[in-house]
Amino acid sequence: MGGKRRVRNPRDLMTPAVLHMLLALSQEDLHGYGIKGAVEARTDGKLTLGPGTLYEAIHRMHEDGWIAELEPSGRRRMYRLTPSGRAVLREELARLRDIVTFAESADLLEGRV
Repeated sequence: MGGKRRVRNPRDLMTPAVLHMLLALSQEDLHGYGIKGAVEARTDGKLTLGPGTLYEAIHRMHEDGWIAELEPSGRRRMYRLTPSGRAVLREELARLRDIVTFAESADLLEGRV
């Protein structure tokens, strides 16, 4: 297919793991193990990323242009959030904010569900 990237709907890729990975990369450039550690630290260990989940998500985010691989500087591949990835992250955070705002207005967050 001449090197064309497959364009997916961002919602097709947006899992809790991917969201947390994007959040980690929004703070600094990281290698795979660094992403894993940042996600686990941010979630107090509630979300752990196995190697399959981690590297499949990295591959798909790279393929869709959400992250870029930096020039090698040693044995580890380093990744950076791209402007496209930052835009997708902002859209997802806005979507989640709207859900939480609705839940608050409907009094659903105080155990009255």
